[in-house]
Amino acid sequence: QVQLVESGGGLVQPGGSLRLSCAASGSVASIYATGWYRRAPGKQRELVAAITSSGSTNYADSVKGRFTISRSNAKNMLYLQMNRLEPEDTAVYYCHVVTVVAGSMYDYWGQGTQVTVSS
Repeated sequence: QVQLVESGGGLVQPGGSLRLSCAASGSVASIYATGWYRRAPGKQRELVAAITSSGSTNYADSVKGRFTISRSNAKNMLYLQMNRLEPEDTAVYYCHVVTVVAGSMYDYWGQGTQVTVSS
């Protein structure tokens, strides 16, 4: 079992920045991949960015060049640095991890943190 707690959301003006954090606890040694998803009002949940245990990253086209995902294995933390925010980035952001235990994969989600981009 892995527990995830996000923080860092809030209200920011267009062009501003926010840094989301996700603290992982529990069976963190089994974590393989981590990422951030978001769900905007009236839309489906979408992948924002992902990073594997080896450091490989993947970004949604809409955030490339603006968002940066990183992780600290020593601190069991996942981060999402969001720059040049746009109103279209308004959503609830969720931390997500995939663990591998005895050959089986499991998904865990945080409770979500609201990001609102508005003037």
